[in-house]
Amino acid sequence: MTQPPAVQPEQELRRTPRLVGLVWGLLVFNTLGSQGAVTILPIPRPVSQALTMGAVLVAFGLAILINPRLRIRPNAFLLLLSLLVVVSWASSARFEVGAGAIFRCGRFTFFVATLWLLTPWFDDAMKFVRNHIRVLGLVLFTVAAGLLLAPGLAMPEDYGGRLVGAIWPLTAPQVGQYAAVVAGLAALLWIGRRTDRWSALLIIVPAVALLLLSHTRTATIGLVAGLVLAVLSLVLTSARARRAFGRAAVFAGFVAVALGPAVGAWLRRGQDAESFANLTGRQKVWDALLDADRSTTEELFGIGLTNKSFNGLPIDSSWLTVYHEQGYIGVVLVGLAVITLLFVAALRRPSVERACAVFLIVYCLIASYTEAGLGDASPYLLYLTLAAALLTRGQVGAKSKPRNENSDVDDPSTRSARGGST
Repeated sequence: MTQPPAVQPEQELRRTPRLVGLVWGLLVFNTLGSQGAVTILPIPRPVSQALTMGAVLVAFGLAILINPRLRIRPNAFLLLLSLLVVVSWASSARFEVGAGAIFRCGRFTFFVATLWLLTPWFDDAMKFVRNHIRVLGLVLFTVAAGLLLAPGLAMPEDYGGRLVGAIWPLTAPQVGQYAAVVAGLAALLWIGRRTDRWSALLIIVPAVALLLLSHTRTATIGLVAGLVLAVLSLVLTSARARRAFGRAAVFAGFVAVALGPAVGAWLRRGQDAESFANLTGRQKVWDALLDADRSTTEELFGIGLTNKSFNGLPIDSSWLTVYHEQGYIGVVLVGLAVITLLFVAALRRPSVERACAVFLIVYCLIASYTEAGLGDASPYLLYLTLAAALLTRGQVGAKSKPRNENSDVDDPSTRSARGGST
């Protein structure tokens, strides 16, 4: 009797793509945070903290369930993140900022360990991109629903009328960040012919509207700059990218001429020149942090993972936060991680995968100036991990039959490899 062919380990791992998507969604939920505006149904902060922090433990358990043999793939970016976890433990073990630092280190450890367990599926990174869009789309749906149900809570005067989460406590910068990333990725999927026009518009238009209502300048600049560089990485091989870039340039010129004063007013957000110049008070916190006395050990290793504040005020800078918490060693490790992604992206051939990776890397670099997150479990580390997956060699569909990028007609032999709509 003929024996059935043996199931290869990699084939066995690929049998649970939905669980992989669920694990990724739990990691996204873990990074939502528990601070924000008043919600329609009050959620006690201990409850929201327990839900978000517990999500990473559930994600880790599911990751072991779908990868019981603990297979991992080499990944330079995650290796540097793992070294950052070690530095975080070394700095936090001195208890300079209390036991909370140990708790944050534990969360960071499970976060990075879960990402390692997902590396066998990094070849199919486009599924991660679509999962990320779906999860963030669900988050943005709650924001839009909160705006419809309770516009006063969703755009409170205490926050300058900026859009916040009225169902789950999300700050305006978070709303802007998620909207910008969703809009950028959806646009690149359409330019790369991985989704149709109407599916892309169904995502992009509401996302951009929420971004504008959030009045988040960093996210807007990150979206524009990230898309420009991502599309430029495709213009030599994609006619659609060239057309999109040309039309965007014409539209930008029109906006600059016809709507220049309105755009300037939107960017100022009613602030005076002094507040605008010192980045809404951030510069004062940064100067105080850099002027603080530190021992040699604190300069090298930092003081341990904190709530990303200094003297009770938010630091709002990834690089200064890493310096404060993990010292110069942490800054070097984070810098090497970003440089590694940029170097690999420069070596990859033009593709929609590389374009999405470029967008995510550029967005994180711009956001890192006024937002914290590169040194701990955060949405920004998920974006960079997604970029690392997109830059992985031997991706599914990468060896499919080439087609003429100058044609608007898809090759039927490659349509199935690229997948459907978002």
